[in-house]
Amino acid sequence: MRTLVVIGGGPRTAGLLERIAAQSPTVRAAVHVVDPHPPGAGRVWRHAQSPLLRMNSMAEDVTVFTDESFDGEGPVRPGPSLAEWTGIDPVSFPSRQVQSRYLSWFFDHARKSLPPTMSVTVHRATAVEVTGNRVRLDNGEMLDADILVLALGHLDADLEPEHRKLAEHAAEHGLVYVPPLYSADADLSAVTGDVVLRGFGLAFIDLMVLLTEGRGGRYVRESGQLTYVPSGAEPTLYVGSRRGVPYHSKTGYRLQGTRPKLPHFFVADALRGKELDFRADVWPLMAKEIAWGHYHELFTGHPALVRMPFPEFAVSFAALPWYSEEMRELERLAVPDPADRIDFERLDRPLAGVTFGSAEEFQEYLRSYVEADVARRSDPRHSADLGAFLALLSVYGQLAGLMPFDGWWHGYFSYLASGPPPDRLEELLALSRAGIVRFLGADMWVEAVEGAFLAGSATTPDVVRANGLVEARLPAHSLSRTADPVLRSLRATGDITEDAAGLVRVDPLGRLIGERGEADPVRFAVGPYVTGTAFAAFARPRTNAPAFKQNDRLAREILRLLGD
Repeated sequence: MRTLVVIGGGPRTAGLLERIAAQSPTVRAAVHVVDPHPPGAGRVWRHAQSPLLRMNSMAEDVTVFTDESFDGEGPVRPGPSLAEWTGIDPVSFPSRQVQSRYLSWFFDHARKSLPPTMSVTVHRATAVEVTGNRVRLDNGEMLDADILVLALGHLDADLEPEHRKLAEHAAEHGLVYVPPLYSADADLSAVTGDVVLRGFGLAFIDLMVLLTEGRGGRYVRESGQLTYVPSGAEPTLYVGSRRGVPYHSKTGYRLQGTRPKLPHFFVADALRGKELDFRADVWPLMAKEIAWGHYHELFTGHPALVRMPFPEFAVSFAALPWYSEEMRELERLAVPDPADRIDFERLDRPLAGVTFGSAEEFQEYLRSYVEADVARRSDPRHSADLGAFLALLSVYGQLAGLMPFDGWWHGYFSYLASGPPPDRLEELLALSRAGIVRFLGADMWVEAVEGAFLAGSATTPDVVRANGLVEARLPAHSLSRTADPVLRSLRATGDITEDAAGLVRVDPLGRLIGERGEADPVRFAVGPYVTGTAFAAFARPRTNAPAFKQNDRLAREILRLLGD
């Protein structure tokens, strides 16, 4: 009997098993799944984390099943979304523990869907070395793999030189330093007093929750406004970043017009095989695609807000480059309110050129900014933002297989499309009014000085002196700095290599590429740490999710190899 070993047991592995089962295989094989965390959920979605931590997706927007939008070779096998499986409010933002149960159930479903000729054994252990076709586990077990798949998920990394120096400074001066980590894994017990948080995305939101409500604080609503009641155990959190503002709130409404057919202008297949420069060749088409989603919803959902029929606008829009004065003139002519037009540069740097005489003035300004963002993302009158979001998803999924992610683009996508639920930003406002959270501004800087960390920004002249620094962001993975023992062992033998961004190089099917540039016939890798792979292992329904198609192709190849 041939053996398939999959290292990593999270949602990507569950999805791969589901696609293998969907092919109705007749091969005899033993499947071994190796992960110290619960199968299906894995590390990130394990149940053993704070119940206060939540998803940043609505329950109706999470599925692990293919549907009618799927255009892969394998058969469609529909199943319940998270909302349908749990029966909870479709537009609620569930806890990660709820998602953990859904993913654990899905793994069991996928395993039971396999034919009786295929067995699945789960090893609750850590793989520590791969040598040839042998996989060594930390419990002493050895597994022989005819086919090996690395589905390692999000990984830890060794400290970068800057972070190492900051950690040494903290140790020398009795300060607190928390390097980039997954929030659920971070030891925050020593975080007290005045603390700087560098980063204003989802990692910050998690840390904000754990360091406030997680320490006994609570929220009450008084006269319609949310108020925070401290426990007294909270530190004072000084937060800043490059942009100086939090990620945009998730939308709380559905499309008001017709659903756009995507992709429309940005079609990755039309660009393959060309020498591409991201800024010159790719981004203008991406911007036009996202703007198309925005205006398609504005015109079809809110005809009273525009000055011409949609077909007339669409013809002119299609003929013009996004970065042209003629396109700007079309927008001015067709869309009277500037708030209904989309401006990617203004969205990217909302504090560019904005300065304040004092930190107090800036606190008021940024509270107003966040209040306006929550109001806009909660008002169906602005559902064009949701149209742009759907186009963002289409673009993001296609780019993964076209070229390496541009560092700016991945952050920009997350900032626009992967923000927190609106009530998290309401909590941020309440914490700001209570003086628990203080905003630093844009182009934030940090210095390690005798006995402290100093922090400031280009937005105000104020400088903060703190006894702690927390990196409110995930570790940036690169193969040369990976903390994963399996990748380290494969790198040491030259069986894997990295691209310029530090990602593990694989061919379009996921085969590992070694030092000689040859693709390994029986060893594969998928996930956010490899080239050309979609990040998300689950998806929004009816979006023809790239991860599902990648799983489908890999499942077909695995079954071919098992049958040889």
